[in-house]
Amino acid sequence: MIQRMKSVEALPDFMLSIVFDDGHRVIYDVKEDFALPGYDALRTVPGLFQQVQMDESRTCVYWNDEIDLPSDIIREYGK
Repeated sequence: MIQRMKSVEALPDFMLSIVFDDGHRVIYDVKEDFALPGYDALRTVPGLFQQVQMDESRTCVYWNDEIDLPSDIIREYGK
């Protein structure tokens, strides 16, 4: 089942606070993804991390055309 998100918020230290439609909340540590292609830009481009958005379907967060995270990964690995 596709997990739809209700909200996303960029927190300090490259963490995301995510609330899902069913009320489940997680904190997702994006630093663990810095080794993925393109993700290092979240650390090196000033202000980029704070520009996180949800896509229209609310099943993915993204920063630009190259950097995104699907909601099922966020839910599975978030704490």
